[in-house]
Amino acid sequence: MQTIWLGGAEWLAVLRIGLGLWWLESWRHKDRKGWFERGTGIAWAADVAGKHRWGVVRTGFRRVVEPRPKLIAYVVVYAELALGLGLVTGFLTPVALVAGLLLNLLYLVLMIHDWAEQGQNAMMALISLVALFAMAWQAWSLDAALGLFP
Repeated sequence: MQTIWLGGAEWLAVLRIGLGLWWLESWRHKDRKGWFERGTGIAWAADVAGKHRWGVVRTGFRRVVEPRPKLIAYVVVYAELALGLGLVTGFLTPVALVAGLLLNLLYLVLMIHDWAEQGQNAMMALISLVALFAMAWQAWSLDAALGLFP
């Protein structure tokens, strides 16, 4: 593989770190007080899920999220933080990439009719997939420094 300026593993690390920064920005701009105290994030998602044309989305939301809105709010918000930190530092990178891919796919399915969000979720999912299969933890990562996931 020929590259300019950096080697292939380093360019993959740049991609991984960029994805991590994207997750950190998703976490940073969330109104955590609204999510945790007023339930705004889950209320918005409930509205979207309630109008969803796919019954499986409506049913799944009712069974999984509605009974525990506060817990799910914390899971979503802190999952974004954990994904960002894991990808930026390269710690447990394959786990973070799979978890991020799944979260983006959940977002994609929930908001399938909101085209404004779909580009972001599709691109983040694609980056996760490429970084996972190209093993983007080989350079500039705690995983490499600790000898994890050789």
